[in-house]
Amino acid sequence: MRTLVAIPVYNEQKYIDRVIPRVLEHASDVLVIDDGSTDKTPCMLAQHPVEVIRHSVNRGYGRSLRDAFLWASTLKYDWVVTMDCDEQHEPALIPRFLEAQADGDADIISGSRYHPLSPAPDAPPADRRAINTRITAEINERLGLSITDAFCGFKSHRVSAIEKIEFNENGYAFPMQLWVRSVAARLRVREIPVSLIYNDPKRSFGGHLDDPTSRLDHYRKQLHCEIERFRDALPATASAALLSGCCG
Repeated sequence: MRTLVAIPVYNEQKYIDRVIPRVLEHASDVLVIDDGSTDKTPCMLAQHPVEVIRHSVNRGYGRSLRDAFLWASTLKYDWVVTMDCDEQHEPALIPRFLEAQADGDADIISGSRYHPLSPAPDAPPADRRAINTRITAEINERLGLSITDAFCGFKSHRVSAIEKIEFNENGYAFPMQLWVRSVAARLRVREIPVSLIYNDPKRSFGGHLDDPTSRLDHYRKQLHCEIERFRDALPATASAALLSGCCG
């Protein structure tokens, strides 16, 4: 099986030279999606043997993932592992995803920082943990899943499965679209434990999303609208949208 490791970055000059070499210890095919960085990230990436997609402006986390999926599909990879570059995802765990891929029982292998077998975690910012808990519970209740971490970006995706889904979310609400559309497509989901590491608890989400209440409302609205759009394709266990008029 051919696996691509895809890493979205935005102004990551602090981490590039520490993270990329460690990723290359475990993966020969690495794609970095530079989402319009304005620091030294582009120059630093040029010093490493990785492929790079460069956005001329910041287009969003979801757009970076969509570009990674398209790259993996075009070049006929079997799997694409996505991870962050801020040392919150440990490159040494990449082999665990490869082992899970080989089991052949899943289309999405999602890292979970809150899995019962995850290492003892750092203390996450209270607002992030509360939002994750709320959204994860709502996803499980309304989509019939049993995940423990809705927002972990450390994942492996079977390319032949994910390429059948059309994504259009560019921002941080991409997980809402991923979960709903994956369930609608009947993809098999599996979680594996990963470490919870927070190096920058004050990291910005941008604009109004830095306010926890606004961020939660945004995620819930996106989740509701996705369920409404795909209601006919979802299993009977999925509940209808709780908010009316949210999908104009």
